[in-house]
Amino acid sequence: MLFNSLGFLIFLPIVLLVTFIIPKKIRYIWLLIASYYFYMCWNAGYAILILFSTLVTFLGGLGIEWCKKQDWDDAKKIKGKKTCVALGFILNIGVLCYFKYTNFLLANIRSLFAAIKIELNIPEVDILLPVGISFFTFQALSYLMDVYRDEIYAEKNFLKYALFVSFFPQLVAGPIERSKNLLKQLANPPKFDVDNIKEGLWMMLYGYFLKVVLADRVAIFVDHIYGSYDAYEGLYLVIATLLFAIQLYCDFYGYSTIAVGTARLLGYQLTDNFQAPFYSRSIAELWRRWHISLNTWFRDYLYIPLGGNRKGKVRQYWNKVVVFFVSGLWHGANWTFVVWGMLNGLYQMIGEVLMPIRNKLVKVLQLNRESFSHKFMQTVITFLLFAFSGIFFRASDMQTAIGVIRNSIATFNPWILTDGSLYICGLDQKNFTVMLLSIVILFIGDFFKYRGIVLHKKVMEQEWWFRWILLAGSVVFIVVLGIWGSAYNEASFIYFQF
Repeated sequence: MLFNSLGFLIFLPIVLLVTFIIPKKIRYIWLLIASYYFYMCWNAGYAILILFSTLVTFLGGLGIEWCKKQDWDDAKKIKGKKTCVALGFILNIGVLCYFKYTNFLLANIRSLFAAIKIELNIPEVDILLPVGISFFTFQALSYLMDVYRDEIYAEKNFLKYALFVSFFPQLVAGPIERSKNLLKQLANPPKFDVDNIKEGLWMMLYGYFLKVVLADRVAIFVDHIYGSYDAYEGLYLVIATLLFAIQLYCDFYGYSTIAVGTARLLGYQLTDNFQAPFYSRSIAELWRRWHISLNTWFRDYLYIPLGGNRKGKVRQYWNKVVVFFVSGLWHGANWTFVVWGMLNGLYQMIGEVLMPIRNKLVKVLQLNRESFSHKFMQTVITFLLFAFSGIFFRASDMQTAIGVIRNSIATFNPWILTDGSLYICGLDQKNFTVMLLSIVILFIGDFFKYRGIVLHKKVMEQEWWFRWILLAGSVVFIVVLGIWGSAYNEASFIYFQF
């Protein structure tokens, strides 16, 4: 069930109505039923996988708690707890790897043997990747680690814990919630609050704008160019690459905003997954503001356990290489995703290595790092670097990525900006104009967010008549412009494939 489908717009009001009618003490049971129904709308069999992950980590948490209470010496307790964590990780990561990486591994084995002139007739395995498996697996594993670290209690009620793993607003594409945040909220159901309803609706509206008005419209242009990349050169591909960065951001930011807004309607607060990343002045800052729940997961459960920055620069850089390699592979079973992740890690390491030289240049040239021009240049360069890495994220294989890069620099054709050539690449002039205006709205909204100003809260402070006019206008704007366009459909969210 997609957020931008009619089914969800029927499902959500029913869930809300029943949630606030039934007694609080059984509310978690209703939300659990609703969450499993939501997930099973894709494939009923998927429920077995999420149930397996839930059961393994639930028992793992109880096992850790049991070890803590035993009359053992500290070394034995630690060994027992580590065994519970290890079993939980092996079983969950094993299932994740089977569904996500089996064919990737087999393909690389075939390629490796082919390189030494040995042909292996290993057929591909017919495996359908379950929606959101990377997200709910990581969420369940974070609970296990938090119990091990004494940061959260071991939940004794299986159904409450099952709701934590399967909570439908963020089940299939995050944000990846920590038990310290969501599990504790689910243990104390909130009261009905009109302000939560208002805030949630405004957040959902903005999320729908990002998805159906902007991301889906940009996708038409990007798909047209990348789908025939060998027929285009120069600025066609450059513009498509820049727009894909916008599409990727708005698609996932839109989903996350709808998810956070949906949870807010129910009275729960989820992690804000994006903090205006395109206003960042470095790649390192961009990654602190991009997909925050995943990046903090890698920081807390991979980077820091590996040693973080505590064991010297060489070890720190190696730890970053590992994190970005895993991050790239997490996004997809393809070497293009690995290159995308490693490239972003390389950007950060180069930035750190060159920092002394940059500091000297700033001093020698008497530059003011706090000036608008300096900040603007840093922001533009950061965006361009990120957009370039997006070529590997978007390309279906390395050959396509290299072809896009080669054709992008093959010629310089600035006349396409004024001769109307761009209007025959999937979007006519009206739709192209709507896309550009929507991008302006996006950057205005992100500017306020970067400054710490929450626009929907400012709207809620206005007079009732102004709010209602703005609400009605926003709905009309989204419905009309979201549907008005070439080849409109209920396009799936990009991050569902992860």
